[in-house]
Amino acid sequence: MWESIMPTEQGGDVRALVLDIAKALVDEPELVTVEAIEGPESTVLELRVAQRDLGKVIGKQGRTARSLRTIIGAASMKLHKRHSLEIIEDGLPGGVQSGAAGA
Repeated sequence: MWESIMPTEQGGDVRALVLDIAKALVDEPELVTVEAIEGPESTVLELRVAQRDLGKVIGKQGRTARSLRTIIGAASMKLHKRHSLEIIEDGLPGGVQSGAAGA
Protein backbone atom coordinates (compact mmCIF):
# COMPACT_ATOMS: atom_id res chain seq x y z
CA MET A 1 0.00 0.00 0.00
CA TRP A 2 2.70 2.55 0.92
CA GLU A 3 4.54 1.88 -2.35
CA SER A 4 1.86 3.90 -4.12
CA ILE A 5 2.66 7.04 -2.10
CA MET A 6 6.40 6.47 -1.86
CA PRO A 7 7.72 7.37 -5.34
CA THR A 8 11.42 7.14 -6.03
CA GLU A 9 12.05 10.91 -5.96
CA GLN A 10 13.63 11.81 -2.64
CA GLY A 11 12.04 15.26 -2.29
CA GLY A 12 8.41 14.41 -2.88
CA ASP A 13 7.98 10.96 -1.38
CA VAL A 14 8.02 11.83 2.32
CA ARG A 15 6.08 15.00 1.56
CA ALA A 16 3.38 12.94 -0.19
CA LEU A 17 3.31 10.53 2.74
CA VAL A 18 2.73 13.38 5.24
CA LEU A 19 0.13 14.95 2.95
CA ASP A 20 -1.88 11.72 2.65
CA ILE A 21 -1.77 11.00 6.38
CA ALA A 22 -2.73 14.58 7.31
CA LYS A 23 -5.63 14.57 4.83
CA ALA A 24 -6.94 11.39 6.43
CA LEU A 25 -6.88 13.00 9.89
CA VAL A 26 -8.66 16.31 9.25
CA ASP A 27 -12.21 17.46 8.46
CA GLU A 28 -11.08 19.77 5.63
CA PRO A 29 -8.54 17.78 3.58
CA GLU A 30 -8.69 20.26 0.70
CA LEU A 31 -6.97 22.85 2.92
CA VAL A 32 -4.00 20.63 3.85
CA THR A 33 -0.64 21.67 2.38
CA VAL A 34 2.86 20.36 2.91
CA GLU A 35 5.84 22.39 1.72
CA ALA A 36 9.28 20.78 1.52
CA ILE A 37 12.18 23.14 2.25
CA GLU A 38 15.40 21.49 1.13
CA GLY A 39 18.58 22.09 3.07
CA PRO A 40 22.11 20.76 2.61
CA GLU A 41 21.72 18.02 5.22
CA SER A 42 17.98 17.82 5.84
CA THR A 43 14.55 18.69 4.52
CA VAL A 44 11.99 20.54 6.64
CA LEU A 45 8.37 19.65 5.91
CA GLU A 46 5.97 22.46 6.81
CA LEU A 47 2.44 21.15 7.40
CA ARG A 48 -0.45 23.63 7.27
CA VAL A 49 -4.07 22.73 7.99
CA ALA A 50 -7.26 24.67 8.69
CA GLN A 51 -7.19 26.34 12.11
CA ARG A 52 -9.99 24.13 13.44
CA ASP A 53 -8.12 20.97 12.31
CA LEU A 54 -4.92 21.88 14.11
CA GLY A 55 -5.82 19.82 17.17
CA LYS A 56 -6.44 16.77 15.01
CA VAL A 57 -2.90 16.72 13.62
CA ILE A 58 -1.33 17.54 16.98
CA GLY A 59 -3.46 15.18 19.08
CA LYS A 60 -3.79 14.90 22.84
CA GLN A 61 -0.49 15.82 24.46
CA GLY A 62 1.10 15.87 20.99
CA ARG A 63 0.76 12.14 20.43
CA THR A 64 -0.43 12.35 16.83
CA ALA A 65 2.32 14.82 15.90
CA ARG A 66 4.90 12.60 17.61
CA SER A 67 3.61 9.59 15.68
CA LEU A 68 3.84 11.51 12.40
CA ARG A 69 7.43 12.44 13.22
CA THR A 70 8.23 8.79 14.00
CA ILE A 71 6.86 7.70 10.62
CA ILE A 72 8.83 10.45 8.88
CA GLY A 73 11.97 9.32 10.69
CA ALA A 74 11.49 5.73 9.55
CA ALA A 75 10.89 6.78 5.94
CA SER A 76 13.91 9.08 6.09
CA MET A 77 16.17 6.25 7.21
CA LYS A 78 15.27 4.32 4.06
CA LEU A 79 16.06 7.34 1.88
CA HIS A 80 19.29 8.22 3.75
CA LYS A 81 18.17 11.84 4.10
CA ARG A 82 16.99 13.54 7.26
CA HIS A 83 13.47 15.06 7.35
CA SER A 84 11.76 17.03 10.09
CA LEU A 85 8.14 18.08 10.48
CA GLU A 86 6.99 21.54 11.47
CA ILE A 87 3.28 22.07 12.08
CA ILE A 88 2.61 25.69 11.19
CA GLU A 89 -0.01 27.26 13.44
CA ASP A 90 -0.57 30.48 11.51
CA GLY A 91 -2.39 28.36 8.96
CA LEU A 92 -5.67 28.71 7.22
CA PRO A 93 -8.85 29.72 9.01
CA GLY A 94 -11.28 26.84 9.37
CA GLY A 95 -14.37 26.71 7.23
CA VAL A 96 -14.60 30.07 5.44
CA GLN A 97 -11.78 31.20 3.19
CA SER A 98 -11.10 34.91 2.96
CA GLY A 99 -11.45 36.84 -0.31
CA ALA A 100 -8.64 37.82 -2.63
CA ALA A 101 -5.86 39.75 -1.01
CA GLY A 102 -4.12 42.70 -2.45
CA ALA A 103 -5.86 43.85 -5.78
